[in-house]
This record gives sequence, structure tokens and C-alpha cells, in this order.
Amino acid sequence: MDWFPLWNSLRIAAAATVITFFLGIFAAYLVCHLPRSVKGICDVILTIPMVLPPTVVGFFLLRLLGPKGVIGSPLLEWFDLRIIMTWQAAIFAVIIVTFPLMYRTTRGAFESFDPNILDAARTLGLSGRYIFWRILLPGCKQGVFAGMILAFARGLGEYGATSMVSGYTPGRTATISTTVYQLWREGNTDLAYRWVFVNLAISFCVLMAVNLMERKRRKP
Repeated sequence: MDWFPLWNSLRIAAAATVITFFLGIFAAYLVCHLPRSVKGICDVILTIPMVLPPTVVGFFLLRLLGPKGVIGSPLLEWFDLRIIMTWQAAIFAVIIVTFPLMYRTTRGAFESFDPNILDAARTLGLSGRYIFWRILLPGCKQGVFAGMILAFARGLGEYGATSMVSGYTPGRTATISTTVYQLWREGNTDLAYRWVFVNLAISFCVLMAVNLMERKRRKP
């Protein structure tokens, strides 16, 4: 059994999660401090990938990163760098698909944090940076980490967008999801079942971790 799809899925999901982690926290913090009318518009824009079909996300990425795309064309012309149909392209797809999970979970944690604690910190003359890194973020760490784990799990199982931008090449771009589909097409259901169980095992462990964090956060 070739374990490359597992390794490739893990590195794609991990790289995307690291980027999404910081982007989600930054966006959630900014949106929390916006006026209510503007907050609603920004919230819709930032979470729309959650309701878009993954193939639509993949289509837009193809238009951006393809050889004739806005980003892909200059990269190919100036640096001879082709992004599409590589495992790195899947990272872009996973970032877009998983960002709303990280953003919404983190924003919910920020908004549920006791504002009186933040007001007390400001009256003591503490800077906004200190309050964010030393008070707000540690106080919301359970929700932030839960969002990060959910984003990682979602990225690990992503198929639609990643298959469009990275395709399926054994030993190069194959992921667990694309491997399952390819094995099913070939009629190799026994091996496909093995990969399905691998994905189920990872997903089970991830969800158990999220549940444990939720219990800790609810404890007085």
C-alpha cells in the first residue's frame, strides 16, 4: 500500500491550516471591531466559500492560477513557474475552503469573551497589542484551537477544489480523496475501502479532540 496520498494530504492540510490560522484570527479580530452594518457585509464575503460548491472554488482558482490567469500568467512568463497541477496548488484551494471555519469559530470565541476584562485592561494603560496577545487570545484559546482542528480536518478531506487545481498524479499530487475516487473508477474497491477507513479514523480523532476542547471551555 503506497502511503504517499496520506503524506500528501497531511502536508497540504497542515500548510493550509498554518496560513488559515493566522488569517482567520486576523480577520476575526478586525471584523469584531467594525460597525454592525459593515460587519454584516464583511461576514458574508468572508464566509461565502463555506456555501459555494468546491468545484466553483476550483474554477475560480483555475482562472487565477492557470497559465492564462491573472496570477499564473506572470509567474509562468517571468519565473517559468507553473502552479496548476502541482500539490502546492491544492494548498490554495484548501485555504479558501477552510478559512470560513477558522474565521467563524474564532470570531465566536472573541465575541463571547467578557468585554469587562478588556475594558479593565485598557483602564490600566495596557496597549492594544498586549491585550490581544496576552489576554484575549489566551482567553479564547479553546475556541481558536477548535477552529484550527476543524479547518485541518476539512482540508484533509477536501476533494472538489483540489482535484480541479492539482488533479491526480500518483506520487506527485494524489491525496486520500482523489485516490479513493480513482480506485473506485478502476474497480479496486478493497483498496478504496482501506483509504476510506484511514480517513474515517483521522476524522474521528479530530472530532474527539474538538469535543474535548469544547468540554474544557464549558467547565466553570
